[in-house]
Amino acid sequence: MEPVNGASRPAWAKVVDQTRCIGCHACTTACKSENEVPLSVTRTYVKYVDTGLFPEARRSFQVTRCNQCADPPCVEACPTAAMFQRADGIVDFDKSVCIGCKACIAACPYDAIFINPDDHSAEKCNFCAHRIDIGLEPACVVVCPTEALLVGDMNDPSSKVAGIINRDPVAVRRPEKETRPKLYYKGADQVTLDPLAAQRPGGGLFMWSEQGEVDHGVPAGHPGPWNSSAAAVLSYDIPHTAPWDFRVSLYTWTKSIAAGAYLVPLILLVFGAIESASPLWTWAAPVLAGAFLALTGAILIWDLEHPERFHLIFRRPQWRSWLVRGGFIIGAYGAVLAAHFAASLTGASPPPWLGWLGGGLAVLTAVYTAFLFGQAKARDMWQNPLLPAHFAVQAGVAGGGATVLASLVLGAPAAVTDAALVAFAVSSAAHAVMIAGEVFMPQPTAHARLAEREMTHGRFRRWFLLGVLGAVLGAAAPWLGWAVVPLGLLALLAYEHAYVQAGQSVPLA
Repeated sequence: MEPVNGASRPAWAKVVDQTRCIGCHACTTACKSENEVPLSVTRTYVKYVDTGLFPEARRSFQVTRCNQCADPPCVEACPTAAMFQRADGIVDFDKSVCIGCKACIAACPYDAIFINPDDHSAEKCNFCAHRIDIGLEPACVVVCPTEALLVGDMNDPSSKVAGIINRDPVAVRRPEKETRPKLYYKGADQVTLDPLAAQRPGGGLFMWSEQGEVDHGVPAGHPGPWNSSAAAVLSYDIPHTAPWDFRVSLYTWTKSIAAGAYLVPLILLVFGAIESASPLWTWAAPVLAGAFLALTGAILIWDLEHPERFHLIFRRPQWRSWLVRGGFIIGAYGAVLAAHFAASLTGASPPPWLGWLGGGLAVLTAVYTAFLFGQAKARDMWQNPLLPAHFAVQAGVAGGGATVLASLVLGAPAAVTDAALVAFAVSSAAHAVMIAGEVFMPQPTAHARLAEREMTHGRFRRWFLLGVLGAVLGAAAPWLGWAVVPLGLLALLAYEHAYVQAGQSVPLA
């Protein structure tokens, strides 16, 4: 590090010497005792992998915990700065301002963050910062019987940690994520460093424990023969669950309707398919979009572990987080919808500038989630540069379907319903094309490839196939009629669920 005021700040790092680790779990129990970590969750644990076939077999250990990244994605994703980086580089957390959005968990490529079941806030290993501050070593370092754990200042050439990092062969986990982790492994086995290198035991049966069918867990046998070059099986692990459940899938769907229900009538207005005084524009657009936008906000708050703290997103925003940016986009969009509705109440058509402003905010509402998913560095399938465009297309599907149904309810002329059906069909066709591209184009990484396989052939295949069927039938809506619209909307929800959940199915630790 560069000197600051004539002296370099400490850069705390940890070395795990796996040639010394005996897998005794003393570090795990010391951490639990020191930090009052409850049952069912751990800040640090020891993973076991057995390699070879009896009678020639060996066991490898890996001490697994927060990697104390120099560029921590959890800090960037946290909307309230509950996850923050200290001046000495330690990534710490403040539970008093955590809203429990789980964005930090989705962002961490090392599966090191969890929600404490007692206080419902995010936490992880923080190097026992309270001990570091008074000159003591972390509890896990103190109790390790073989001195397999070392902590020290990387900027101090006299420290053991600096000596090992600078002179000995060391490895880090997932360097391709560009987080610059400061947890270094000496003598580690690749079958433990790579979460895909060892297969998981069938039936969820591990040494000392049965995990069973853990929700959002990894299916037995993953990742398959193409990624494991040795007879390696994971023999001890802890349960891993996906941070975002069906509520996030539902939120992406309601948000698509909220954005599309305004965009599609605006497009019909621009192309002359409806007049500015049409009820579809004056009433249906702001009412439908506003109702589903309010529902989207309610689902987002429902998904928080601390829903009563949701206001902190606006009161103490951390502007690099797309959860914060999205919150302000949704707020601005809601204000425009309210103004549009108020103008309609006066009997006058909303001014054109208001429609263009609302259209721009509707597009931003549709696509910001792609950037939110992009901040989830842990999930390779979501690191897709075409994801913003796909979310915009999905808003067209949802908005086209909502506009068709609204035109029927309002008794609009058949030509207007037909125009809305064309918008729905064009968006559905584009949606089907983009799905085909995602499925048939080779995925850039093994993680993305496994997630895509889980979506198309694994536990979420039925949801995915329903989504594909709806997109194909929706593309033929002008010939099949409005009856396919409800199916198309439900199929869009099914696809969203498959995509969101399958993206979280690949093991990280």
